[in-house]
Amino acid sequence: MDGAAREDARRWLAEEGVTRVGADEWTDGEHPGRRITTVDVAVRWTDQVFVDERLDPAGRLRLAFGLLDLLDVYWVTAEIGFALADPEAGLSGQAFWDGYRQRLEAPEVGEAVTYSLWVDWFEDARTSADAFGEVLGRDVGGLRADAPEPLLRRGGRVLEVSGPVPWPVKEPALRAAAGVPALHRQVFRGLLNGYHSVYGDLEPSAALTLLAELDLPPDTEHLAPLRRVLTAGHAHHHRSPDAWAAATGHGPADRPV
Repeated sequence: MDGAAREDARRWLAEEGVTRVGADEWTDGEHPGRRITTVDVAVRWTDQVFVDERLDPAGRLRLAFGLLDLLDVYWVTAEIGFALADPEAGLSGQAFWDGYRQRLEAPEVGEAVTYSLWVDWFEDARTSADAFGEVLGRDVGGLRADAPEPLLRRGGRVLEVSGPVPWPVKEPALRAAAGVPALHRQVFRGLLNGYHSVYGDLEPSAALTLLAELDLPPDTEHLAPLRRVLTAGHAHHHRSPDAWAAATGHGPADRPV
């Protein structure tokens, strides 16, 4: 998270009469005395950032990311995406992805960041490969055990939600991360979500080889059934719905996230 951008967003909201008064309670600048939720703040005010004539496009994007840091609400990421797609908004794609990389490398990352990466960018076949390249794919060569902590944090967070990314696109990153013990859990989660996600993609044989390289506790949840379905050649939960039940010995599991 960007502390300075977050503070700028807090001040910007305060200028509009919107201030936090509780864990999920805010004043409403339009109706003094009324209380609204954090989600209400995101829905009502994020789009206003992009029409603030006091700021240039770069300043608006920075302020919007500050709102994301402050509120951690998915709707903020959606509004940023809408503005990015609007040529009249004049936003820089490079600055947009810089903002995501910065937050993915931080000691703490908001859930809205990784969720939006999954549902808005990785699940969309039109954007999946490019988005993965921006947040991790171009830095695969740096995924080593001695890599800087920020890169390892970014790599792990991206791989965990990489289930929908096409296998040929993400496989090099998964292979590199399999050589980094600190990322083994995230590689496993990426493979697991690649199998269970509605839009997931993996190649069973290659995924099984990767799974064998991971140093995980034998009793890791879902490890044994994932190994069984991959060994049987199943690539996707939803194309072989009975395979997971057979591998676990009971009914289908909820999709891991």
